[in-house]
Amino acid sequence: WIDAMPTAVMKPLSGSGARAMMIDTMDQFGVDSFQGRLAATLQGSTETTFYVLAVYFGAAGIRHARHAIACGLAADGAGIFTAIVVSYWFYGS
Repeated sequence: WIDAMPTAVMKPLSGSGARAMMIDTMDQFGVDSFQGRLAATLQGSTETTFYVLAVYFGAAGIRHARHAIACGLAADGAGIFTAIVVSYWFYGS
């Protein structure tokens, strides 16, 4: 699962950067490999947290987003953990 972690680390920061990491993982290990499937699952299991906070909070005029950032990153952590567990459950290793 370590080989798919760059996708998980990049996803809260940039959706297109995470997609590039996922494609790189798939090019290196193959689309049907465990790493490729886990990277795709991670891509769909988390959100671009900082983009969402910047765009939607900016549009609504919300200035104090401290707790929302912590909550969003905790949700990303839960999504990453669950994606790893579900990928092992469905695809094995």
